[in-house]
Amino acid sequence: MPSPLEGRRLWLAGIGGAGMSAYAAVAQAWGAEVRGWDRARTPYLDHLPAGIAVEISPDPPTPPVGWEPFVSTAFADRVEGRPRADLLAELTSARETIVIAGAHGKTTTTAMIAFVLHELGADPAYLIGGDVPQLGGNAGTGLGWLVVEGDESDRTIEALRPRVAVITNVDLDHHSTFASRAEVSQLFDRWTSDVPQVVRGDELPPYEGELAVPGEHNRRNAAAALAAVEATGADRGDAEAALARFRGVVRRLEARGTAGSVEVYDDYAHNAAKVEAAIAALRDGSRLLVLFQPHLYSRTRHLAYELARALAAADVVAVTDVYAAREQPAEGVTGKLVVDRLAELRPGMPIAWTPNVDDGARFLAGRSRPGDRIVTVGAGDVDRAVPLLLELLS
Repeated sequence: MPSPLEGRRLWLAGIGGAGMSAYAAVAQAWGAEVRGWDRARTPYLDHLPAGIAVEISPDPPTPPVGWEPFVSTAFADRVEGRPRADLLAELTSARETIVIAGAHGKTTTTAMIAFVLHELGADPAYLIGGDVPQLGGNAGTGLGWLVVEGDESDRTIEALRPRVAVITNVDLDHHSTFASRAEVSQLFDRWTSDVPQVVRGDELPPYEGELAVPGEHNRRNAAAALAAVEATGADRGDAEAALARFRGVVRRLEARGTAGSVEVYDDYAHNAAKVEAAIAALRDGSRLLVLFQPHLYSRTRHLAYELARALAAADVVAVTDVYAAREQPAEGVTGKLVVDRLAELRPGMPIAWTPNVDDGARFLAGRSRPGDRIVTVGAGDVDRAVPLLLELLS
């Protein structure tokens, strides 16, 4: 039987991203020739299999003649080609597939499902939006179920036709796409209307069994993951035993080191619910210091108060400027919006507006005490402050 993509030649713009790099690995394993471009080298490129050529340059090159270009959302306005969602739809149509969507917990829930199926010997393929050390990266090319982290941010999830759909929860997180939470809910309802099996994580009680990753939110992720694994026909007891060995995803409550008796963590949280969950999970009686980098101008404009309310549960907070990602700057929208709201909510709280990430690290290091915990929080590049923090604390 020929491989699903036998004879295809695919060129991926934005191949260094968490999603596109995973698509590249699976597409090659399924018979395609694959190459691509990105503007900067990323850790995900280190996991690409041999034979995938990558060009790194500030500006995108012209796609090679005779190759099919697929373009990451981040470069849709700079490179001509089919959207990355078209490639994902092709991949999901070629296998029995589980697709995970929702505002919070997608990456961890996807990783949990892939890990458990792997541990059970089910030989899954998987496309995960984060690095899972226990799986060796963010992509797997097995012959079993395909486990996919979906993306509702641009509505393209409607093009995916899985056997099992998982919706971790419903929330308004992408303000440039949706006008209300109800609109998000309607999207999910349309998408799942003809999916044979649907897991609704927000309707399940939190998992109460053994779990190595902390936080109430991870117990909810675990409940959804186990329900999805059961939908494949796996034994619940065996799945629970495997899940107990899962140790998490890079940048999800990741312990990065200890210096000067201060523990340093990093987390990808970028909306209010995720920030709140990360802070709650790291609370153990010690002081908690947070370096927060807002993500997207649209999100910062609409959620400044909600983000501040989540950060108010910390003891000391520094806020950087907005990480633009795929958006253009918006007049009057900076991280100071969050700082101002936080100052209103917590008068007297040590708060700093530090547009530069390194300055935020210096502010927190200078106010830390032995026994404290510091966490860098955000979906941009705030994690680059971690080495500086560890150096300053030593």
